[in-house]
Amino acid sequence: MIQPVLQDEAFLTDVEMAKREKDGFRLWWLGQSGYLLQWQNQHLLLDPYLSDSLTKKYFQTDKPHIRMTEIVVSPYQLNFIDGVTSSHNHTDHLDGETLIPLMEVNSEIKIVLPTANKFFASQRLQTSPENLIGLNDNQSTKIGEFQVSAVPAAHEELEQDKDGNHRYLGYLIEFDDWTVYHSGDTMLYDGIVDILKSWSIDVAILPINGSVPARRVAGNLDGKEAIELAKSIGAKLVIPCHYQMFTFNTVSTELFVKSAETTGQVYQLLQAGERWTSDQLPI
Repeated sequence: MIQPVLQDEAFLTDVEMAKREKDGFRLWWLGQSGYLLQWQNQHLLLDPYLSDSLTKKYFQTDKPHIRMTEIVVSPYQLNFIDGVTSSHNHTDHLDGETLIPLMEVNSEIKIVLPTANKFFASQRLQTSPENLIGLNDNQSTKIGEFQVSAVPAAHEELEQDKDGNHRYLGYLIEFDDWTVYHSGDTMLYDGIVDILKSWSIDVAILPINGSVPARRVAGNLDGKEAIELAKSIGAKLVIPCHYQMFTFNTVSTELFVKSAETTGQVYQLLQAGERWTSDQLPI
């Protein structure tokens, strides 16, 4: 099993030390699509999955979710979180065994998710829908000084509920002069580039595991498509995600890296638990 670069107390120590850095912002990859964003002692979790809930759920089934990478940190240790985003209802993006502990140790935490998913999420998280912040396309909310804006995502295709609320979202997080785009799970769809080009995106976090029907799960961008999207929207840097978590649903980064180097798109590969800092952005 892959061991994170920083894990448990070593990870927490690194996060604490990073608080002393007055300039810029930091990102840590937590595995799958999960990231910790830190700026000015404020902390936002993006789609965290910090449990073995899916491994347990699918144990002894015909679709085992065998974990490849050890858990970076227990959610019970993250008692400094201001907010969490969930892009959609799949457990690796809306995990009760991650979010319920986070709510227990962060009494004021704000959880942002698609309005279409609020009732489902409230049941999974054992809380009232009123305790959750629902967004739809072109809506935004504030978590501390983070401005979180929603855009549609297509996890195979765009899906809406009967009221027209999108079931899958990506988020643009704006703070100071920076913008981070976390796509959630998505594929390319008509209009996605035009939507995203209206932001000046510093970092785009995009999935690269692709769409393989034999996996019997909804698909995503592959490595080449992730680079094409990042290049088309003018992202200064792209970081891949959604790999090295489950043995049945992972890919090599080779296609992503080859596509980036062919097109000249700046990229960064991270290992689980590794810190990236904004001073690494191209000038």
